[in-house]
Amino acid sequence: MKIIILGAGQVGSSVADHLASEANDITVIDTDTQRLQELQDRLDIRTIAGHASYPVVLQQAGAEDADMIIAVTNSDEINMVACQIAYTVFHTPTKIARVRAPEYLSQTRLFAQEVFPVDVLISPEQLITEYILRLVENPGALQVLDFADGKVRLVGVKAYYGGPLVGHDLRTFKEHIPGIDTRVAAIFRRGKAILPEGNTIIEADDEVFFVAAKKDIRSVMSELRRLDKPCKRIMIAGGGNIGRRLAQSLEKDYQVKLIDHNPARTESISRELDRTIVLQGDAAEEDLLLEEGIEHADVFCAVTNDDEANILSAMLAKRLGARKVMSLINRAAYVDLVQSGIIDVAISPEQITIGSLLAHIRRGDVAMVHSLRRGAAEAIEAIAHGDSKSSKVVGRMIGEIKLPPGTTIGAVVRGDAVIIAHHDVVVEAEDHVILFVVDKKRIPEVERLFQVGVTFM
Repeated sequence: MKIIILGAGQVGSSVADHLASEANDITVIDTDTQRLQELQDRLDIRTIAGHASYPVVLQQAGAEDADMIIAVTNSDEINMVACQIAYTVFHTPTKIARVRAPEYLSQTRLFAQEVFPVDVLISPEQLITEYILRLVENPGALQVLDFADGKVRLVGVKAYYGGPLVGHDLRTFKEHIPGIDTRVAAIFRRGKAILPEGNTIIEADDEVFFVAAKKDIRSVMSELRRLDKPCKRIMIAGGGNIGRRLAQSLEKDYQVKLIDHNPARTESISRELDRTIVLQGDAAEEDLLLEEGIEHADVFCAVTNDDEANILSAMLAKRLGARKVMSLINRAAYVDLVQSGIIDVAISPEQITIGSLLAHIRRGDVAMVHSLRRGAAEAIEAIAHGDSKSSKVVGRMIGEIKLPPGTTIGAVVRGDAVIIAHHDVVVEAEDHVILFVVDKKRIPEVERLFQVGVTFM
């Protein structure tokens, strides 16, 4: 596939990194020549220095025969105009744009073919807000990912000493929770992936990813760790686009306090929000946090634009008694540094955004992709098409499907029914198949599994 990526920032670079290893023809455009040189030294890609929305620059990048343009520069306007030019001048089939400003996103008519012809709109702030909401709804989880419109969830949780299943093998799962069907998709032990078998014994501190119907998540989690109490009180540090959206989404069901250092912004937010208590101050100020009852907070979520401020305020909140702390971290190196330390959950905007992008890039019919373990693994929702002659999966039992090494099928969604994957489950046409791939180098093999042969009409 020939793909032009506009913008060599964190998201653009990471998408290029993901796709360059998968036999795609990648060209990256950016005005920063040093950043482009660093990318070219590391990856087998082509780079062009120039303004991403200029027709001559797009032509130089080969836009005439490109399959897709991914516009992820730091400017909403450049991303939108580039998609318009790609459509009008070069007739590019697929145009993806990252747009951040709520003022644009609220006007859905803007993104029609006759205005700004964007086929796929990516809003990082909305994706991050939804990601945090799922974590708040499922206290104790490290990651909560939705598939098949929320019918199935993949949940990552750290196993603790004293969990009923810790020290036991996986085949005893059914005995512990009769009537509830689940499948452990992967286990990470000391950073290394372990493919789960019936005789695999769960150890304390294992990071366990399991698939279950949404209604069964808490029951399964209770087997791996002591369940945390439902959240009531939430404190948010940062009143930017993410903090504001998050408070708006939470304030109906939770007691929310939001702290921001900017007086004008706090005044604006306090007028917009109905029930949130908005405070002007420094979220890394100990006296302010104590005065506002940080020791009673169920969740402290730092979502400012400053990684260091987020990390420091979250660490302070944890030391002062907050039950769970989350920190938004843009730098990939920082994510690895703080995850599983004092900070309970490190939220990477880059990885969340990439997952949404990959769903539209993968070959075969892929409905959803989630990037996991800082991009090392992926969870994929693929749709099975064809029949037993034209497809490698339709009409076959899961135990018969030749999955690439390190790949497991967690569940099959058929209409409204959630079928947890067992070896004798037969895949039917139009089933949504949820797969966990611990080695992203195997992704092309997974994609080929779900591509329909030429005999299918």
